[in-house]
Amino acid sequence: MEIEFNKQGGLVPAIIQDADTRQVLMLGYMNPEAYQRTVETRRVTFYSRTRQCLWTKGETSGNFLNVVSIKNDCDNDTLLIRVHPEGPVCHTGTDTCWGETNDTNPLLFLSELQNFIEHRHEEMPEGSYTTSLFRDGLNRMAQKVGEEALELVIEATNGTDERLIYEGSDMLYHLIVLLTSKGLRIEQMAAELATRHKPGWKKH
Repeated sequence: MEIEFNKQGGLVPAIIQDADTRQVLMLGYMNPEAYQRTVETRRVTFYSRTRQCLWTKGETSGNFLNVVSIKNDCDNDTLLIRVHPEGPVCHTGTDTCWGETNDTNPLLFLSELQNFIEHRHEEMPEGSYTTSLFRDGLNRMAQKVGEEALELVIEATNGTDERLIYEGSDMLYHLIVLLTSKGLRIEQMAAELATRHKPGWKKH
């Protein structure tokens, strides 16, 4: 990876982002030595502009930043480092240096679930329920979405909240399987809803 350390006096900013939640956790700076140590140890090491030395995040607190991936920007002078943090990131004890909570958004799992279902579609392993749905064909998959939607309605009108969530989850799963069979993504539905939320949107 080519990094232009010389543009800013031998340092480049390193944006630290949680690999799972996509929350920005902090900003630090790296020189070539800090970058190399980060790559070698898979734990983020910065260059301290105050102390004029290298420091590995977590070396005193134990709150290490475990590297998942490192990307360079289009100008080769800013790094995006995705990590799995161990504990709070900020020295004040907060999850991020902006005082924000680094909670996982469960909605992000829908993308992960579809990625998993796509792998099932490619590999078609024996004994998998998802595989059996793909083998049964489009009509069966569409029928399952309808069946689960009906069960959702029944629970909404005559059931419990717990069962409503359960049946709704079944419906979402089968809908994602159906979308995958058509080469579509759940994110496309989210994008459609976002478009409808914009001022001036008209039903077509």
